[in-house]
Amino acid sequence: MSDAVRWIKDNEFEPRFQFWTRANVSEVLPEPPTPLGWDLVWEHTCVDGWRDLFVQRFGFDDDELDKGRCEAIGIFGGYAYLGAALFRVWGGRSPGMEPTTIDQAYFGEHPDVPPYVHEPWHDNPRTTEKMGAWMAWATVGLDQSENEADKVESLRVQAERPNYAALSDQALLGYAMSMRPLIRRMFHQHINQSGSASIGPSILAQVCGAIGQPSWAMRLLGGLGGVDSAAPSYAMWEMSRQIRSSPTLTALFDSGAANVVPALTSSTNAGVQSFATSFAAFITEFGSRGPNEWDIASGVWETDPVIAISAIDRMRMADDSVSPLTENASREAERKDLEAKVRAALEDNDEALAGFEMGLNSSKAIVPGRERSKTSIIRVVHEVRMATRELGRRCTERGVLDKPTDIYMLFTDELVELVAGNVQDIGKEIPARLAHRAWLASLEPPFILKGHAKPVADWDVRGARAVEPLNVGDVMTGVQGCPGNAQGRARVILDPTDPLALEPGDILVAPATDPSWTPLFVPAAGVVVDVGAALSHAVIVSRELGIPCVASVVDATRRIPDGAIIALDGDAGTVTVISLP
Repeated sequence: MSDAVRWIKDNEFEPRFQFWTRANVSEVLPEPPTPLGWDLVWEHTCVDGWRDLFVQRFGFDDDELDKGRCEAIGIFGGYAYLGAALFRVWGGRSPGMEPTTIDQAYFGEHPDVPPYVHEPWHDNPRTTEKMGAWMAWATVGLDQSENEADKVESLRVQAERPNYAALSDQALLGYAMSMRPLIRRMFHQHINQSGSASIGPSILAQVCGAIGQPSWAMRLLGGLGGVDSAAPSYAMWEMSRQIRSSPTLTALFDSGAANVVPALTSSTNAGVQSFATSFAAFITEFGSRGPNEWDIASGVWETDPVIAISAIDRMRMADDSVSPLTENASREAERKDLEAKVRAALEDNDEALAGFEMGLNSSKAIVPGRERSKTSIIRVVHEVRMATRELGRRCTERGVLDKPTDIYMLFTDELVELVAGNVQDIGKEIPARLAHRAWLASLEPPFILKGHAKPVADWDVRGARAVEPLNVGDVMTGVQGCPGNAQGRARVILDPTDPLALEPGDILVAPATDPSWTPLFVPAAGVVVDVGAALSHAVIVSRELGIPCVASVVDATRRIPDGAIIALDGDAGTVTVISLP
């Protein structure tokens, strides 16, 4: 692509931070972020919130981190990367942790992980002291008042949404930009929750390993309750039952998801109207969720309700016996039974028992808290989406843009000038930028970057890199996600908006998941993802819904043929090929 196309700048090479990864961030920003999406929500907003966390709560010195773009996250080749080198330093400074603790959380046994090399500046007693207090909060204090206050604030923002159509262009832009301080603060809290969410599970793993029951650690995280990213699935399940009990709704959904949305506002049938009421309430509560929801350019359930309807359509095919509420209750009962067994095993070891209770209480508070903090910030990000979307609609009406979503190809400074009336021909820049983003999306970003990143033009074209084909009996190994076993037909789905191939009892094989994928977990017998650590979205939600899951199965979507019969073992973290299509 031409260097003349203005795009999000890559990070400068920094010798102290030469190790970057797509781990976890591939769930948050799976695609190349758009210019306006990066400018308004990430650059000097979420990125600064991340920096605030490291300096204010983790005790890093102010001059240790870049003030322009904190090394916690970077852009390379148009894709977002996590600063694995920085997280290693943080792990090394934290009491009871090592730099390799971070490696295990993100990568498991991934062969491309470079060895850790200690440097003198990695040590900082101030950080270690602050982290001691932070660890006490994450294991004993567990105060969630800040997190709950953010939830209340996000609901207030949602409830007090202005009439965007009645605002001036200047007011729309001003409102979108006014959300940035709140997003910055909420992101600080979200990463605070995310950073602490692995501590309780790590303690449980140590305790269960010590009593000779290592597989119990995962099961002790099942059915915790309060996992906000699973909540839409419960609501969708109830709507799917409405469809199954109504011949009229069944016929409507049989006609295709695209026909459902217009019928909800035009039909006089009582069953359809009842479903329409339920669906409207669902959109009010969960409309901010959807694929690639961290980029304001993306369509979500409110802006593109067909995405949600398609997920409900797949869920309606499932029998009542796979109710997520029933599965959750089963996992909760198993967890409580195991809690009692661990306590019995430790009854003569007060110190170990106290450690177990600490790990359990930490997990119960902070694993759901992580998902709550994400849900809160996404509500606010969505209001930025809705305000800028209205601006895009107006610019399209005036002939400045070809379509409303073209506005996301602008940078903030360009949008400011456009709204001020200082430019009228900015639309001419859009086609080249759309083409550039499409080109970036056609490439496969390396999972790990070490040292100087090679030029993006040298990256593999997506799908072109050779992978070793699987044979019957071959076993792929990943990270233990949600315990349990499943056998079924593999359905390789790359886009959650197109789930029509998935049938009840199939095993969902996906690149990575975010909340837009969650409804597909319910009819599935199991879940396999290319990328995902022990606390990734796929794992947390699978545990909540009681779906066996194996994460971080490298190249699963490419090596497992669609239609193959596979066996999934969530306890062992393995996927075995039973037969090929």
